[in-house]
Amino acid sequence: MIFVTLGTHEQPFNRLIEYIDNLKRDGLITEEVVIQTGYSTYEPKHCTWRGLYSYQQMIKFVDEARIIISHGGPSSFIGALQIGKTPIIVPRRHEFNEHVNNHQVTFSKMMGERMGIIVVEEIDKLADIIKNYSSIVTGMEHGLKSNNARFNEEFSKIVDEMFERKKRG
Repeated sequence: MIFVTLGTHEQPFNRLIEYIDNLKRDGLITEEVVIQTGYSTYEPKHCTWRGLYSYQQMIKFVDEARIIISHGGPSSFIGALQIGKTPIIVPRRHEFNEHVNNHQVTFSKMMGERMGIIVVEEIDKLADIIKNYSSIVTGMEHGLKSNNARFNEEFSKIVDEMFERKKRG
């Protein structure tokens, strides 16, 4: 299943919904597609959709999905990273009246470099990324680690170094 989530921003993101719906219509996507459309006005004809799903349902979709496609709002893709999935991010763009400015483009690029997410700035490249998703993510690591895990790793190194010094001294 492919899960597409567009968050709750009040401006429509019809461009992404229609593109995904057309990929499904044309048979370029054969698996089930579920879309959380938010406040978009385009109503998909070939995908399961709802404007807003409950938080519990969203968690379930993220967990069950093979691919998660999101707009560039962090609340929409952090959950995927937390469970070890690599989301595809299509940032909303100001020139299409999808947001008030292009901060999602800037933020998504930064997160892509730091956290190993797939950022798609040009929507016409999305079909190839979906088609080749498994090979793209093979070997990719996302960079989201809990601060506790990071602390424990660093603390373990310090303790090991202390014991090594004590043995030598």
